[in-house]
Amino acid sequence: MGNISRVLFLATLSNTITWDNIINKIISMGSKILVALIILFVGTKLISWVIRLLDKVLEKGKIDAGVASFLSSMAKIGLYLVLAIAVCDKVGIGTASFIAVLGSAGLTIGLAFQGSLSNFAGGILILVLKPFRVGDFIVASGVEGTVIGIDIFYTNILTPDNRKIVLPNGALSNTNIINVTHETNRRVDLSIPIGYDNDIRQAKQILQTIYEESEYTIKDIPATIFVNSFDDHSIGLTFRVWTLKENYWTVRGELMESIKYAFDENGINIPYHQLDLHIKDMQELKK
Repeated sequence: MGNISRVLFLATLSNTITWDNIINKIISMGSKILVALIILFVGTKLISWVIRLLDKVLEKGKIDAGVASFLSSMAKIGLYLVLAIAVCDKVGIGTASFIAVLGSAGLTIGLAFQGSLSNFAGGILILVLKPFRVGDFIVASGVEGTVIGIDIFYTNILTPDNRKIVLPNGALSNTNIINVTHETNRRVDLSIPIGYDNDIRQAKQILQTIYEESEYTIKDIPATIFVNSFDDHSIGLTFRVWTLKENYWTVRGELMESIKYAFDENGINIPYHQLDLHIKDMQELKK
């Protein structure tokens, strides 16, 4: 009977210890879950505040709407990922292996899409720094044309002869870019040769008159006319006038045509290279 009582006592003690451990574990887990929920609640509110602040900063910085939306979304994803790791760690879920797997996956994806990521980064730089905008005429990467679209990965250009060219933003952001139409006014530069037997002062006066009579030249900025070279067969004159950027090609063509007509009317010749051949009879050469 004594042995039975002893066994029952030990069994009861064992059960008591087991339930105490379970209760302690429940309390410990409950406190961890409670703290995790508090972290989740506070973190969510904090992330919302940070995203609103970021949106205001991007709006004041006049960042492109597409870029601003993308940056805001990426920031939100990153912050929520950090919050999720913090909550899991507080609950007791191991995050070291998860972070290692995530880092490895990120590296693999980065190597696989290296070219695309380069274009993506270039697109962000172009949209944020704005070296050109849609509608600008640019010269870059050996091509020139009007920008008709700027995407995250590519920039679309329409050439003067109506060809569409798609340029990767990665290469475009790392090359020299000439924005031809960035400013309101453009200068038209013409090099005009005249003969050595012509009067330089008369030629300059004709060019001045052409500038004054042109409908599209800006009269507030005086024309510049000067001798820039003495070549083998001609004297080189430089003729510079200013016009609105949208009138550049119109003014250039109009001036060149007017110069030819005015020079012809006033007897000023425009020299050109010519080759004179003198053919002699073989009989004469023998003599």
